[in-house]
Amino acid sequence: MNKENRSITISKIFTILFMAFLIATLIFAPRLVERLLVMSSNAYAAGAALFFITLFIGAVPAAAVLVSMYLLLHKMSSGEVFVRKNVTYLRFMSWCFYVGGLICMVSALYYAPWLPIGIASVFIGLVVRVVKSVIEKAVSLQDDADHTI
Repeated sequence: MNKENRSITISKIFTILFMAFLIATLIFAPRLVERLLVMSSNAYAAGAALFFITLFIGAVPAAAVLVSMYLLLHKMSSGEVFVRKNVTYLRFMSWCFYVGGLICMVSALYYAPWLPIGIASVFIGLVVRVVKSVIEKAVSLQDDADHTI
């Protein structure tokens, strides 16, 4: 296995591990929220329901990012790097980061520590969007080269 394929394989394994972590977080959400409420008076004042809403709604874009990332890595492992489908995956991932960031920023209205998470999520969405634009330009250049006689 060459270095490039090894890197993609490791990335796929970590993506699966993060998906398992997300599922475990959702399964253990009652215990996690309970612990948070005990440790923080601000969290206690907000109440458990708001935390559950944030966690379960926020899990949707998080899961979508992980699935898209796995599909992108799968395409790359089969040698398809500069293809339109990968641009679609990256675009979708950036929107998921924006949605996750918005969820966290709205949640910061009841619990301030959500704010830096939301800002980081939007920033990651921006980075992914820039990478998407670079790949999209490469796909366009490759298409032009393929159609040149």
